[in-house]
Amino acid sequence: MSGAFSGRRIVVAGGAQGIGLAIVLRLRAAGAKVGVIDLAGPALSALPGDVTALAADITDTAALAAAGAEIAASLGGVDGLVNSAGIDLVAPLSDITDDAWERIIAVNLTGAMKLARAFEPSLRASGCAAIVNLSSGAGLVPLKHRSAYSASKAGLQMFSKSLAMELAEAGIRVNCVCPGAVETPLFRASISGGEDEAAQLQAVRARYALQRIAAPDEIAAAILWLLSDEASYVTGVALAVDGGRTFH
Repeated sequence: MSGAFSGRRIVVAGGAQGIGLAIVLRLRAAGAKVGVIDLAGPALSALPGDVTALAADITDTAALAAAGAEIAASLGGVDGLVNSAGIDLVAPLSDITDDAWERIIAVNLTGAMKLARAFEPSLRASGCAAIVNLSSGAGLVPLKHRSAYSASKAGLQMFSKSLAMELAEAGIRVNCVCPGAVETPLFRASISGGEDEAAQLQAVRARYALQRIAAPDEIAAAILWLLSDEASYVTGVALAVDGGRTFH
């Protein structure tokens, strides 16, 4: 996709690590001007110097609005928005506190709404923009002890589909990508601390038709396609990029 995004201005939330970072690097290689919003302040300083990077919590309405305005001004507008910010929670129902549940929903679902709302004026001004939200295969086929996470990601898909209907008149496409297990710090944290991490890893692989964990770049490739002109007639889709877990 070299040069495919030349002149395009894309904002990536959660772009300092994991899948988000892979998206940022692919966009830059394809010629895009990139802005990043991430909670991880230290990781932002490691991003390439031509990336406009600001620290903000997507659950903080005021901070997000300020960061959004600054990034839009720095890029000269916004043609695409990627929400790859997210957190996980592995716990049985009896161990889920109100605060833990509310934080998952606040980041994974409400944060997506606040992010889209903050950038909606800039995206409308583009005339031909796209939003891609990073959902999860767990929002299509749930996982045990992941009730909060699965609910938040399923909700994100319905939010994205509804928003696709609402923003179509402005020429804004809205889609979701639903990855399976991806080799990121978030994934590693979800299987750490057990008695046999190698056995847990093999159990995860066994859920997938391809019998392996994805690389972040494989998910980033699908997201770039949805942002690109090649997907100009695609909106309201929840695209499973999951190595076959949701049918296997």
